[in-house]
Amino acid sequence: MSVPASPAPDPALLAVLQFADGLFPAGGFAHSFGLETYTQDGVVRDAAGLEAFVRAQLCAAAGPADAVAVALAVRAAAAADAAAWLELDARLEAMKTVPELRAASRQMGRQTLRVATALGDDRALAALAAAVAEGRAPGHHAVAFGAALGRQGAAPETAATAFLYSTAALLVGAGLRLLPVGQVEGQRLLAGLRPLVAALAAAAARAGLDDLWSFAPGLELAGVRHATLERRLFRS
Repeated sequence: MSVPASPAPDPALLAVLQFADGLFPAGGFAHSFGLETYTQDGVVRDAAGLEAFVRAQLCAAAGPADAVAVALAVRAAAAADAAAWLELDARLEAMKTVPELRAASRQMGRQTLRVATALGDDRALAALAAAVAEGRAPGHHAVAFGAALGRQGAAPETAATAFLYSTAALLVGAGLRLLPVGQVEGQRLLAGLRPLVAALAAAAARAGLDDLWSFAPGLELAGVRHATLERRLFRS
């Protein structure tokens, strides 16, 4: 009896998994995005505090700003619309007012584009990477992430979901290094965030350029103060 052949894996899904993986060399492991400030202040002390911090990041910044940018970048890249991509990148640049956090997003975006262009011969993606390299665009992580996956055929909501999950995983990973929180607690925290990630990704996929917003003054102040800490494990 012959066994029917299994369908080939979806190339877009495999690309999403690769770019959202914690081992992808975007450099996120070097950043805490203000969490280190909160831990040194004693504001975040345990798993409950870490969860509150991650939820705040997702709801007030990563969800309504970066995830929307990912979804829009997917559409722009899929259509090879460089002008729309550059406008989106400029809009995100204007929204990231904290120097350390802005630099972190740029650094991760440039690394993402560097790797993405090395994985294949995609002229549209190469043109975006050239615009960043030449200083014509800042190259923020969300728009780079969306562009790379848009060229691979990923859906906007799928890419936004992957970005938000990878953001949450990055922050939880930082928390594991800064706090007395174990691996199982960290995984339990991530599992509990699934409904929020899904809801934010769905909203991001419906949003337009003028729907981008971010309001996280406490998180931004923590980012500013991070540069003045006497001891630092992370760059932001």
